[in-house]
Amino acid sequence: MNKAIQFLKESVSELKKSTWLTKQEVMQSTFLVIIVVALVALYVGLIDFGLTQVLGLVVGGANV
Repeated sequence: MNKAIQFLKESVSELKKSTWLTKQEVMQSTFLVIIVVALVALYVGLIDFGLTQVLGLVVGGANV
């Protein structure tokens, strides 16, 4: 039990040394992540659509 309390005290001490992002920095980072995720999703979706069309032609023109 003593080790757990010591660990928690040290954890709190280390967290106090940390520098935290401002609200504006968090908002900017979040916006950037949303944009990157949307672009990657669009890219993967286009690749998936293209491969589906190619596979449909290879299989014999069936509507896939």
